[in-house]
Amino acid sequence: MAQARVKARAPRKESVFGERFAVFAECLLTGVWIAVACLGVVTYPAAFAAGARHLRRRTSHEVGGVREFVADFRAAVRGGWVVGLAGWAVAVAVWVDVLAARSGLPGGPLVGAVGIFALIGLAVALLRAAAVWTPGATWRALLSDAGRRTVLDPAGSFLVVCGLAVVTLSALFVAPLAVPVLGAVAAAAVAVEERYRRR
Repeated sequence: MAQARVKARAPRKESVFGERFAVFAECLLTGVWIAVACLGVVTYPAAFAAGARHLRRRTSHEVGGVREFVADFRAAVRGGWVVGLAGWAVAVAVWVDVLAARSGLPGGPLVGAVGIFALIGLAVALLRAAAVWTPGATWRALLSDAGRRTVLDPAGSFLVVCGLAVVTLSALFVAPLAVPVLGAVAAAAVAVEERYRRR
């Protein structure tokens, strides 16, 4: 009788569908947090790092919410703002290349294409670095390692590019939809890094 009562009080295990839906919902919420944290313009690396760490906690069944996200964001932004500033500088340089390509300069289309591919590669490396960020890690070391993984794991890098494409298309069709989808990009980077680690 006592055993039956204990069994009755034991919490039910969540179904696989319920667990996956909960993770999906958490990704969308994390996307909103990332978007708000990106309002500092140069804070996007720290925002993605904090978002990725939150999702890693969620998939590991660790406790964590907006307070932990904010604490991670503050820790990541210390060195991450420099990375964000450098990222904008690269984006401006690529934009100048594209304008040069459109103006009809000799070799312009090739330079523009190389610039766009380089920008995509850097964005993937940045997301992969953010996906493994932990407090105390230096962005220089993270980006160096992530750059190697970006080249050595082209399939994983392609998956991150697909995530970026989803955000871009979402923004083109329904701009507000791009906000929660940012969490899905962070989740994709986390999944790619986990896949690479297990390999």
